[in-house]
Amino acid sequence: MRSRNPVFSRRGFSGGHAGFDAAPQAGTAAQGNPYAGNPYAQPTNPYAANPYAQGGPDLQQGYPQAPARTADRMTMDDVVMRTGLSLGLVVVAAAAAWALRLPVGVGFAAGLVAMVLGLVQTFRQKVSPAIILAYAAFEGLFLGVISQVYNEVAKGAPMQAVLGTMAVFAGVLIAYRARIIRVNARFTRFVVGAAIGFALLAMVNMLVAVFGGGDGLGLRTGGLGIVFGIIGVVLGAAFLALDFKQVEDGIRYGAPREEAWLSAFGLTMTLVWIYTEILRLVAILNND
Repeated sequence: MRSRNPVFSRRGFSGGHAGFDAAPQAGTAAQGNPYAGNPYAQPTNPYAANPYAQGGPDLQQGYPQAPARTADRMTMDDVVMRTGLSLGLVVVAAAAAWALRLPVGVGFAAGLVAMVLGLVQTFRQKVSPAIILAYAAFEGLFLGVISQVYNEVAKGAPMQAVLGTMAVFAGVLIAYRARIIRVNARFTRFVVGAAIGFALLAMVNMLVAVFGGGDGLGLRTGGLGIVFGIIGVVLGAAFLALDFKQVEDGIRYGAPREEAWLSAFGLTMTLVWIYTEILRLVAILNND
């Protein structure tokens, strides 16, 4: 199973998104603050329901905490800058792999390294910018190689996939900002469940293809492949909505600045997922 599946990349700001659609209440034990249940919170401190509101044992009982320093909080600029850096590294590495015409074996080795790095960051307690940037570089090498392979099968497929990915990103962002897409706990459970099922089915298809030969269950070619590809793109779009909610909650509830790297990591993985699914879908459509 490849790291491109975004379902395994979510640590989440809200501890399972339990605090959706509730107003932030810094310095109180409000249920609406999704940070109240995460590792930063100190349950023994009655004022630590918002772990990013500053305070400590020197505060007198009964007095509210002072607000956290704004300079230490994640901002939209932080998310945009770090996401741009991560995606820029993906693009540069992909362009280098394309220009150097790296062998397919090298590309898949880079993809394997990217998968390992993605899993390491996913299960780390702390965000590591070095791991995230290394992931982006190896992921870019993988994308450059497979893009070249697909371009030989369907001329122009990589550019069409890039445009398609941009269109999906813009469409989901507009729908999310307009509240056409409402990300709540039910939405999250449905998307995660559907993605797990999608990943398991893809794994079965791969195993059947490896040990049984042929095209496995036929999920990557023909009409069934088109349907499977569309489902993959829709799932990627749903994870984009979850990414936007993660960013929104992080800024609203005063997440530490380093969490912007986690948002960049999630957005990069999701966009890579969407790109690969559209690339495969375009290739199928161009060969039918």
